[in-house]
Amino acid sequence: MHKIVVNGVEIFPFSSEAQLLNYVNERKGILIAINAEKILNATKETRYIINRNIGYCDGAGAVMALKRKGYKDVCKIPGCELWIKIISKYCEEKSFYLIGAKKQVIEDVVAKLKEEYKGINILGYRNGYLKTDEEKQALIEDIVRVKPDVVFVAMGSPKQELLMEDIQKHHDAIFQGLGGSFDVYTGRVERAPKWWIKHNLEFAYRLIKEPKRIKRQIYLVKFAYWLMIKYENEKSNVGIWNSSRSNKDGAIGERVSKVS
Repeated sequence: MHKIVVNGVEIFPFSSEAQLLNYVNERKGILIAINAEKILNATKETRYIINRNIGYCDGAGAVMALKRKGYKDVCKIPGCELWIKIISKYCEEKSFYLIGAKKQVIEDVVAKLKEEYKGINILGYRNGYLKTDEEKQALIEDIVRVKPDVVFVAMGSPKQELLMEDIQKHHDAIFQGLGGSFDVYTGRVERAPKWWIKHNLEFAYRLIKEPKRIKRQIYLVKFAYWLMIKYENEKSNVGIWNSSRSNKDGAIGERVSKVS
């Protein structure tokens, strides 16, 4: 499957959770949720991490960008649901390691998983507060020792992606960054009702519940404007190239296909 480039960020145009799950089962790598904020604020470092792994749409902005490029079947895949889908599908055949949140939260997560998925093989877990290099090194050594198939890291971006990159250098597995998903799973944070989620308005619901998020949500507005301007410029460039008579060797098609 090829990837689509938006502002230098490469995103897989998965059309369903099932397609993503099947893809992940055949490959190892870091699953990275892509939203408008990550696209708009992409740096050389974050692009490198995303582009060498598996970036998928976890936000209305990312879906909007890919649909603008003609991928009408692309869908939003919420990371806070995806990790549970991975466990549901592979709990009997894969082993797991969990990192993130506070000590009590991660302990509650593990207890709830063991209750809901009898026989789940959790090889290890710890909180997400790695205060020293020695703690991080001890974590990596433990993961290398027990060799989990799947590693979930809930620490927020870009901290979780950087940690997963460090672990990946020593142990190959399926990794997924979860942000605040452990708090959602344990009921400490309320997720939007299904109607809001279905209509891609989860961000609006969270803004109503947490007005302090306005600074983060403004990125979606900025992104929509950036996307609109970029789209209009691309249309103008395509028109200029298509009307040019100086190109006799097929470079017009190449120019159009390279627009990102």
